[in-house]
Amino acid sequence: MPYAVKELFATLQGEGAHAGRASVFCRFAGCNLWSGREEDRHKAACQFCDTDFIGTDGEGGGRFATADALADALVASWNSVSADPARRYVVFTGGEPLLQIDTALVAAVHKAGFEIAIESNGTIEVPEGIDWICISPKPASTLVQRSGQELKLVFPQESLHPEMFENWDFDHFWLQPMDGPERVENTQKAVAYCLEHPRWRLSLQTHKLIGIP
Repeated sequence: MPYAVKELFATLQGEGAHAGRASVFCRFAGCNLWSGREEDRHKAACQFCDTDFIGTDGEGGGRFATADALADALVASWNSVSADPARRYVVFTGGEPLLQIDTALVAAVHKAGFEIAIESNGTIEVPEGIDWICISPKPASTLVQRSGQELKLVFPQESLHPEMFENWDFDHFWLQPMDGPERVENTQKAVAYCLEHPRWRLSLQTHKLIGIP
């Protein structure tokens, strides 16, 4: 199947357990919780998204006819910054990456030597072969993926509370302060919650703090 990619670039992972790790980010176009158009935000399941996932016009973006073609683009992006093929790491994100990821892509990317991570909203079951699963629950959605390596909850959300997820099967539980005009206050609230509930850890968007994509 063809793959629609908004942007594809090499950078450092900015969040969670792999923060600071050299990565290729592959942002797929499209999401099942919001159209990406501002006029639709008020009725979207996820109303606080700050990501542009419409179209294929971002850095490294485009339409890739085959899984091998996309895997080749990932390799080229990695090789543009790193000479070490043994540590290749790709983060598939979106939008919602599981609208497009299939077994052919997983196989091609593994064949190219990449460890595969995804960042998903949890409404679609993750296929076999994904090495690192990060789920970020959103309100007004049906969550079907309840296991993985990381659960990352944007905080605070009126309808989603950390205690709702504590029995889910994840290795790491993160609170990420909601960005926007109340970011400082939200960060203070997240810090206080993590201090009181030490199972949860604070996740900061370090890529924004240091000015990288």
